[in-house]
Amino acid sequence: MTEIRGWAAQGAGKPLELTCIDVGALGPEEVEIKVEYCGLCHSDLSTKNNDWGMSQYPVILGHEAVGTVTAVGEHTKGVTVGQRVGVGWNASSCMHCHQCMTGQHNLCAEALPTIIGHQGGFSDKIRAHWAWAIPLPDGLDISAAGPLLCGGVTVFEPLAVMNVRPTDRVGVVGIGGLGHMALKFARAWGCEVTAFTSTEAKADEARGFGAHHVVATRDADALKRAAGSLDFILVTVNVPLDWAAMTACLRPNGKLHVVGAILEPMQISAIDLIFGQKRVSGSPNGSPPAMASMLDFAARHQILPQVEHFPMSRVNDALEHLEAGKARYRVVLDPDFA
Repeated sequence: MTEIRGWAAQGAGKPLELTCIDVGALGPEEVEIKVEYCGLCHSDLSTKNNDWGMSQYPVILGHEAVGTVTAVGEHTKGVTVGQRVGVGWNASSCMHCHQCMTGQHNLCAEALPTIIGHQGGFSDKIRAHWAWAIPLPDGLDISAAGPLLCGGVTVFEPLAVMNVRPTDRVGVVGIGGLGHMALKFARAWGCEVTAFTSTEAKADEARGFGAHHVVATRDADALKRAAGSLDFILVTVNVPLDWAAMTACLRPNGKLHVVGAILEPMQISAIDLIFGQKRVSGSPNGSPPAMASMLDFAARHQILPQVEHFPMSRVNDALEHLEAGKARYRVVLDPDFA
């Protein structure tokens, strides 16, 4: 039997406590990883507070973990002890359904989120199915790489699956934990990039992340000037928007794609979609092949999130920092267990 020592939520809204949880023997297809860094994502906060109604307590949070493989089950493949890997939103999937067999493991009905019914990376070690332990390419700074495993692939995957071309004009709504990485990826993809932000003070930072243009979403005239200018808009925020204004910014055949977990229904006019032949879509994180491709692309173009580091013993301070909207732009926890 094996214990994992980590910072766990004991119930909705409660502060995390240092806890030991018995996770049993290592499974035949599992790997065990010594955690070296773990990103703090807004989804950790949502899970802590049970915002989605599916949290299971106690739970050690953290699903952007990077570290070194210390043990492997007898039936693991492609992962060896001593290898550096990362684990993102999912820790396993069934590996035999149509989605898994076609490289869309993240859409598997039995995919197991790393922090729901499983123990995550705010800990000394973490486990995952070997297919979900993604090897980290050389040349990638692992101290900042953790957020790529969730937020990074979440904004990278739409560029590929929605057939965004290097000649396209792409808009990114929200210059936060997801959006600032989306700007970097879209710029490296070759696109002309427009950042939409409600905080005009972020304009210069947005340009530094890769935006060619910046539109203030609270400026009605600026939104009107952007009308009909974009082929693809990626929505990274989790708050309601003026959807009519957003769809008006699309060119004919344009796509509005949502990756922010907006809990309220989206009010979008069918007429706005029909006469411009526009589309609305969404996607979750990414499959293991998508994560590997994203990491290779990030290493090639030296794309990393902008991060702030906290010692893991100050995880509750880090959560408050994130919840207050002060993170610039991702938080990474450094384990400091005695």
